Amino acid sequence: MDSLELLANNLANAGTSGYKSDQEFYGLFTSAEADNPMGPSAVTTAPVVERQWTDFSQGSLQPTGNSLDIALEGRGFLAVNGPNGTLYTRNGSLKIAPSGELTTEEGYPLRAVSGGKPIKVSSGKPIVIGKDGSVSQDGQALGKLEIDDFKSTDSLKKLSGSAFQNTDPQNAPVPAANVQVEQGKVETSNVAVPEAAMRLVGMMRQFEMLQKAVTLDADMDKKAIEEVGRIVS
Repeated sequence: MDSLELLANNLANAGTSGYKSDQEFYGLFTSAEADNPMGPSAVTTAPVVERQWTDFSQGSLQPTGNSLDIALEGRGFLAVNGPNGTLYTRNGSLKIAPSGELTTEEGYPLRAVSGGKPIKVSSGKPIVIGKDGSVSQDGQALGKLEIDDFKSTDSLKKLSGSAFQNTDPQNAPVPAANVQVEQGKVETSNVAVPEAAMRLVGMMRQFEMLQKAVTLDADMDKKAIEEVGRIVS
């Protein structure tokens, strides 16, 4: 069930810009009450999803021709102001809020390098975003996008869609190195749709087989109880 939910969520977000796919890490579960017909020395185990992890590999950069679309070439995340603190995303499909702030699709204002304040622009006028993240309009510099990276991405918790929250204060963000901002492009999801679809079909078949096995086992128990009751009476 965990794997089905994970795969279904990946496929549902295959068209979300900057989305990073989730994967399973399997382990073996051993039950203390497990009764193995091969004898006490044999151990009954079953596969279990110990944890899930996120694949942060870069998706392909797709040209859109929209000046409000940006993509990151290389490691790093756009830092945005979330409801409860700083969040991080690779989704560069931007929009201009009524207040003039540059925001993500979810409405999170992009943070500027200087103090994390939002970057405000004027609607209806061309916006130029340089490869270093600098934002200008009518030849006037408006600020520079805060682009951060982490020594380890293990502490990044996915909230919804393509937004992440850093859960480890010891793993502090640092300015991203060797990253370029590409204006007029978006980073596509890194979900391999054909592979995910095939895995989903195979997982559904396994799930149905397990359901049938559980139903058969329950029917056998029910029949055994009925037979015992008939003999006793």
